[in-house]
Amino acid sequence: MAKSKTSYVCSQCGYETSKWNGKCPNCGEWNTFEEVELTVRTGGGKSKPSAVRDISDKIVGIGGVDASYNEVRYATGLKELDRVLGGGLVKGSLVLLGGEPGIGKSTMLLQICQYLGEDHTILYVSGEESVRQIKLRANRLHVDSENLYLLADNDCEQICSVIVKEKPEIVIIDSIQTMSISGISSAQGSVTQVRECTNMFMRTAKSEEIPMFIVGHVNKDGAIAGPKVMEHIVDCVLYFEG
Repeated sequence: MAKSKTSYVCSQCGYETSKWNGKCPNCGEWNTFEEVELTVRTGGGKSKPSAVRDISDKIVGIGGVDASYNEVRYATGLKELDRVLGGGLVKGSLVLLGGEPGIGKSTMLLQICQYLGEDHTILYVSGEESVRQIKLRANRLHVDSENLYLLADNDCEQICSVIVKEKPEIVIIDSIQTMSISGISSAQGSVTQVRECTNMFMRTAKSEEIPMFIVGHVNKDGAIAGPKVMEHIVDCVLYFEG
């Protein structure tokens, strides 16, 4: 069985509490708490203790770690973007690109697909547009790489499953505010959804060593919409301003 539980989450730092507060005790911001409904599983009788996995075999000496893949960087074709990325896109990295809606985030990412598509396979995932809309925009930008694949969906779990199965070399998620996990009852773009979806994409990027671009819109205050903790999950945060 499952029952609902109400919790309050700070939209700035992700602090969670059972009672609403005017001021967040963690980050000190005012009026940032949002109500979130959580689903808690309950069952009769005593719960069985879960088995503890032995992970001692994963311990390795630092001298035995092969870090050569860190030297592999994908040039995007835009010199300024490569510069702020430290020389190019790193394998397994998660890059958050923030900016106001309509400022050109999606356009820039679609443009670099033409250059990256010469040597790498790219999966462009959109939760905002259909594949036909993306195709029309690609035609205007003269993007016609045969290594560019499109997916219009917003189910985070299904998208990660496709990434693991198809193993593209580069993934673009546009945008994180449109993604959701079915097991979380809160709406798309909520604090919990944005945080947990970012976490899921981060685990996929690291485990599969696939670099990802995540598009994030900014709110009226100029900060990326969603919890501030999201910016700590990713490897690099870039703000697109005009």
